[in-house]
Amino acid sequence: MTDQLAPSTSAHQRLECEGVSHGFDENRVLDAVTVGVDPGEILAIIGPSGTGKSTLLRIMAMYHAPESGTVRVADRDVWSLTEQERLSIRRRVGMVFQEANLFDASVRQNVNYGPRIRKQWRERFREMLPLTTNGSATVTEQLELVDMGGTEQRHVSSLSGGEAQRIAFARAMAYEPDFLLLDEPTSDLDPRNTAVIEDAVKAARDADIAIAFATHDMHQAERLADRVAVMIDGKLIEVGPTERVFTNPDDGRTQKFIDGELVY
Repeated sequence: MTDQLAPSTSAHQRLECEGVSHGFDENRVLDAVTVGVDPGEILAIIGPSGTGKSTLLRIMAMYHAPESGTVRVADRDVWSLTEQERLSIRRRVGMVFQEANLFDASVRQNVNYGPRIRKQWRERFREMLPLTTNGSATVTEQLELVDMGGTEQRHVSSLSGGEAQRIAFARAMAYEPDFLLLDEPTSDLDPRNTAVIEDAVKAARDADIAIAFATHDMHQAERLADRVAVMIDGKLIEVGPTERVFTNPDDGRTQKFIDGELVY
């Protein structure tokens, strides 16, 4: 199914998959998925567990090459580029997983990892695909974004699960990404930590970052997303504006999933 919303005027910075299929062993996880996200918008990817949401995000992040189909960033087929060119694009993508997976170090060292690496490759890759950010963000600013100001010297072992996830978000943002992918980033968090991360996601959208996130939380999808993509059994069955998908979906399976019914 094709994306049902026309590209924005910033479509040259669009991150998209076209006809992407992928599997592991004999298990087909994604089946001809076509979807994209534009700068300054949030796309929620919803669907039952095991339907391919995480795999889709990993392919969008270029962690895996799809078995078939195309991944494009700024109208460039990333898997037709050289490894060096693809690396320059991949480093424009920030990703936050369900588990924080922080480095065994201080909060500052974790958040500063992105700016330190970015400084090394900024000039090297500038001509390949110009960056849209200027590298001016500081560790302090990223920590304030997730309401963790003043924690720079704390070791990550002293953080609660919610605090660790907020630091993981700050670390992803410290790269100053053009694209931000979130895989169930608040699924195990309490309401306070969830609200902080949701506010940070909104701030990222306001900074013209293109955001896609997978979630089982229908209320979160309604709160955050500009558009919703519904996946069932590895297929994208519906994409559209959030209000329309939740109130008047095109596919009956979408309504069943939203209503909490089993969907096959």
